[in-house]
Amino acid sequence: MDPIGLTGPTEPPKPPKPPVPAARRVLPDRPLQAITVVGAFVALLFAIEVVNSMSDGALSTHGIWPRTPDQWDGILWAPLLHANWDHLLANALPLLVLGLLATSGGMGQFLGVTAIIWLASGFGTFLIGHAGVHIGASGVIFGYLTFLLVRGVFVRSVPQVLIAVAVFAMYGTVLWGVLPNQPGVSWEGHLSGAVGGILAAWLVGRAWRESVKTQGFT
Repeated sequence: MDPIGLTGPTEPPKPPKPPVPAARRVLPDRPLQAITVVGAFVALLFAIEVVNSMSDGALSTHGIWPRTPDQWDGILWAPLLHANWDHLLANALPLLVLGLLATSGGMGQFLGVTAIIWLASGFGTFLIGHAGVHIGASGVIFGYLTFLLVRGVFVRSVPQVLIAVAVFAMYGTVLWGVLPNQPGVSWEGHLSGAVGGILAAWLVGRAWRESVKTQGFT
């Protein structure tokens, strides 16, 4: 006679956890892709600076010349250009760190956020910048910083708020750069980039609230 196994009552399987909405992620879901994209952008800045150095800084003249209509295209090129190697090296690490954190919502969101910050920093500088050429990626850096600082509030994500606190502890002192207290520094670009970061975070939050209404994310 075959033995008969007796088993007790089995618990029903637990339902899988719902995925974390992209807007509320803390780290990128595709870290290799994020590192590749942000790293490639920083590498591009170094390649451009090689050309700029070899041409005795000729590329630097293609930055933003405030309120000069025939130089409007500097809005597009200014974040790619730097005055010298020290200027670029000062921007490279925060651009890498903050850029990688800003990719947590997905590459599509990151590119949209970057475009908003890039254009806000450029147009703001074009309108209110002091006389002279404005170049450098620091406006984009300030945009990423403020984006990370306020995004968690707009999407009601405690982990993102905690990350923002850590980011502020690391880079919060650079926010003084939005004030006109350093000769030769484009505080107008920093301020405009920061405004762009807040705008981008608000738009991400609005999109998340719409997804809550239509798809039931919490």
